[in-house]
Amino acid sequence: MVPATQGGGGRAAKKKPVSKSERAGLQFPVGRLARYLKKGRYARRVGTGAPVYLVAVLEYLAAEILELSGNAAKDNKKSRINPRHILLAVKNDDELNKLLANVTIAYGGVVPNIHQVLLPKKTAEKGKAYKESSEI
Repeated sequence: MVPATQGGGGRAAKKKPVSKSERAGLQFPVGRLARYLKKGRYARRVGTGAPVYLVAVLEYLAAEILELSGNAAKDNKKSRINPRHILLAVKNDDELNKLLANVTIAYGGVVPNIHQVLLPKKTAEKGKAYKESSEI
């Protein structure tokens, strides 16, 4: 006699559905981005790998910016990331600065920078110049 779970008579246990994001090991929604790619009519057909790759790139960029922004917040003794920290993180990283060169971050402010010409001259040079003028 054959058990009910095996063979044609019994029904197999239903598998739990696994999302595309889980399969790819990503946090961002692959299915949603696939839908956006199809609805956007960027191409007649969209392959199954395209949204996975695009989501992986977006997730990496988000993680990179968050990590650098968190470091900037920690440097300013803050526990919360605000737009200023994001701006400092982006502007201090060469590759992100190049990628987001034409992007304005609202409430980000500006990167602190004083031109070398405007800085006061070193005190050692002032003392030396004073001695030379007094000897004459």
